[in-house]
Amino acid sequence: MTQDFPAGLPFLKMHGLGNDFVILDLRGGVARPAAGLVARIADRHRGIGFDQLAGIEDADDADARLVFWNADGSLSAACGNATRCIARLLMDQTGRDRLRLRTDHGLLLAEDAGGGLTRVNMGPPVLDWQGIPLAGEVDVDHLPIDGDPVATGMGNPHVTFFVADAAAVELDRFGPAMEHHPLYPQRTNVEIVQVLSRGEILLRIWERGTGPTLASGSCSCAAVVAAARRGLTGRRVTVNVPGGRLLIDWRDDGVWMEGPTALVFRGSLDPEWLA
Repeated sequence: MTQDFPAGLPFLKMHGLGNDFVILDLRGGVARPAAGLVARIADRHRGIGFDQLAGIEDADDADARLVFWNADGSLSAACGNATRCIARLLMDQTGRDRLRLRTDHGLLLAEDAGGGLTRVNMGPPVLDWQGIPLAGEVDVDHLPIDGDPVATGMGNPHVTFFVADAAAVELDRFGPAMEHHPLYPQRTNVEIVQVLSRGEILLRIWERGTGPTLASGSCSCAAVVAAARRGLTGRRVTVNVPGGRLLIDWRDDGVWMEGPTALVFRGSLDPEWLA
């Protein structure tokens, strides 16, 4: 189904540690953009460019419903940094310091962490092979893949590798091969982790449907959950990504993620370009 935007399409550009997003306000019954339009907007030369596109919709059981698309136009059930960005946006608009946000991954609690930081509970990790999902029953803590990675679900699938030197990994070659591994029927996000201490890791990211990114909230959460399950770290860990630092805290009620956000600019896509 095509959609016309005779008055243009307003948007916001935001980022969390360089993990950048185009955000559309779809409240009031505005239709979701088609996958082809999402991919056109994602083009960093002919569109706007983003790691993910996020839509804000009305919700009966929450302050808003969030929907996420990857740069190739495919849907994603979770996007942690985009959730933090939108939470900050809505908290600034309403003056509130706590929100409930509905996603396909579940109902997420967001709160002001002080000092310009925003904290979101990304919910409990998915640790069973069907829910991640994987193509068959395997030990999710020791996948039958070279490198002995860990599988985790955070509303989207993840594979986490632990290495001695994350910088030495050829991510542009390794990432797409793992994203499309046959054990992951819905493809997967790929994390390369170098453990620095019990409370700190270095993380490189290949995002499903997008490629290498400067940061990723769900990937950071999955990496810490995997490291803690392996006994390599505790459950409260500083994650160093190319774009900066996130604090991940795996508590009994879910995986909390805390970090900065930034509103870059507001704009409107031209009706002629949209047509």
